[in-house]
Amino acid sequence: MGIAFLGRSGAAAAGLTAAAVVGALAMAAPASAGTSTAHVKHLCAAPAHARMMSCLALARTDIAEPHALTANAVSPAATPSGYGPSDLLSAYNLPANGGAGQTVAIVDAQDDPNAESDLAAYRSQYGLPACTTANGCFKKVDENGGTNYPTADSGWAGEISLDLDMVSAVAPDAHIILVEATSANMSDLGTSVNEAVSLGAKYVSNSYGGSEDSTDLTSDSSYFNHPGVAITVSAGDSAYGAEYPASSQYVTSVGGTSLSKASNSRGWSESVWSTSSTEGTGSGCSAYDPKPSWQTDTGCSKRTVSDVSAVADPATGVAVYDSYQATGWNVYGGTSASSPIIASVYADAGTPGSGDYPAKYPYQHTSALNDVTSGSNGTCSPAYLCTAEVGYDGPTGLGTPNGLTAFTAGTSSAETVSVTNPGSQTGAVGTAVSKQVAATDSAGKSLTYSATGLPAGLSISSSGLISGTPTTAGTSSVTVTASSGSASGSTSFSWTVSSGGGTGGCTSTGQKLGNPGFETGTASPWTASSGVINGDTTSEPAHSGSYDAWLDGYGTTHTDTLSQSVAIPAGCTTGFSFWLHVDTAETSTTTAYDTLKVQVLNGSGSVLGTLATYSNLNAGSGYTQHSFDLSSYAGQTVTLKFTGSEDASQQTSFVIDDTALNAS
Repeated sequence: MGIAFLGRSGAAAAGLTAAAVVGALAMAAPASAGTSTAHVKHLCAAPAHARMMSCLALARTDIAEPHALTANAVSPAATPSGYGPSDLLSAYNLPANGGAGQTVAIVDAQDDPNAESDLAAYRSQYGLPACTTANGCFKKVDENGGTNYPTADSGWAGEISLDLDMVSAVAPDAHIILVEATSANMSDLGTSVNEAVSLGAKYVSNSYGGSEDSTDLTSDSSYFNHPGVAITVSAGDSAYGAEYPASSQYVTSVGGTSLSKASNSRGWSESVWSTSSTEGTGSGCSAYDPKPSWQTDTGCSKRTVSDVSAVADPATGVAVYDSYQATGWNVYGGTSASSPIIASVYADAGTPGSGDYPAKYPYQHTSALNDVTSGSNGTCSPAYLCTAEVGYDGPTGLGTPNGLTAFTAGTSSAETVSVTNPGSQTGAVGTAVSKQVAATDSAGKSLTYSATGLPAGLSISSSGLISGTPTTAGTSSVTVTASSGSASGSTSFSWTVSSGGGTGGCTSTGQKLGNPGFETGTASPWTASSGVINGDTTSEPAHSGSYDAWLDGYGTTHTDTLSQSVAIPAGCTTGFSFWLHVDTAETSTTTAYDTLKVQVLNGSGSVLGTLATYSNLNAGSGYTQHSFDLSSYAGQTVTLKFTGSEDASQQTSFVIDDTALNAS
């Protein structure tokens, strides 16, 4: 195997000396409002498997802090780069001494041995009251409430510093509990959420996320269903697309903005945080979680991400003191910053109602927020799921804090819509259907119906009548939504269509992908970025034959994609496989700088599921075959998509060959 460590850009940059790198960093401008670009690194590796989470913190790498070379050194005379407490309180119209009498919990994975000392350094720098174990303000526990702390991890330690510092900035008089999960698995993090609540925290921040999957509803009920507790979750840092647990029906999902000083009456302006097609605030429509009753947008029948937002762009990032992952002062961003900020705003606002889900509070006070109306984090339909607009939108929700009103309980009852579940439905190809769905509105308003996931050949009228003649066998998950224009409700059920004569079974077997080994020398019927189809048998030889698909390998900020639309046969067992070789010039054995996502999308481009994420950490000397069961998509036409994303430093090449989609 020829390992192309210099990637496609060759050795042109190899003469850059260490002295030149240090000099470039020393001359870098500090993070400030109006900065358009920033060199960053992800503090945590991408999730290695389903139900594993990644922290959502990004660190600036292009800023040389004035005292960042001496570990644990604090110099009050030197002002750290990035926004500090006074900036955040000014931007969001918050009180200077918020959080008195309240307890905010931070849930993270792994241990930060320097958490308390770093917290003290941050608070000392900004003149905030001491928060220590000795004075009862700070408490650190493992996921079971004890002191058997997990293994230390530099990436998660940086995340912990960010979380603790944001609580300190926004709710300086609150007590803080740090709950450290044994691992980044959802089960350990969820156990930690439960422990935080059992310890009395009424505000719990979660700055992590991962791919949605069919077990999310179980996690909802096991870990996040805590009435009377404000649970905030970061929306994600990978641009448009919903992540879990931000998509949980029980939490406040927090998007991210770019925050800049301005000459307007507020003194600040905000837009959607979006750096690239793969870096920016998350948003979108959940594939699994039902829509909570207080969400009234009609372009997504299930849970929409986000609810509210706060600063997350590393280019307009926040000051953080971290002596374990780094050597002192840093500028951090990511929606890992926005989640603890919003949790702390809830703490400033006061104890939630005992039976309330505080995620609904902003929907009861929409005028008491800064509406963010510019920017987008991708391309989608309907557009508001990824583009800011007047009122509610996916990337920034209802907006950012403007005082505390939007985070306190409303005084009037909200309008609700209840849709009656008709139960599981069955039918047969060629047999006509007529099914009326019923719903009621608490305000007595008339309702308009819509549906997603109906079997091919069926449609729903605006009055709720499902009719037509099924054309394809298979089982579909159907969601019907009824809306009054100001409120909406949904219900979901299965609909199984058998083949004619009432018998099912697989009638279309064999290979379903076109040009599976790229041996035509062109992409079609794949859609690929320029240069992806590769015939260079020296630098990146094929697994078999003469051609492969080579994504990235440039050693600069770059994104390549490879995708093909394919029909998954109904009634069949369908497996998707491919051979993958990864080589890299990255030297880290812990940080995923460059990634390859393998995803399943629907016809409108929404992500139905992420099959896997690979990175420079998966580099090896040869090809490895990877296989996935796609039977759950039976009866659907989906797009299989590879997205390779490379940062601005060393190259990573993702080489794919001999793909297959076999139905049996």
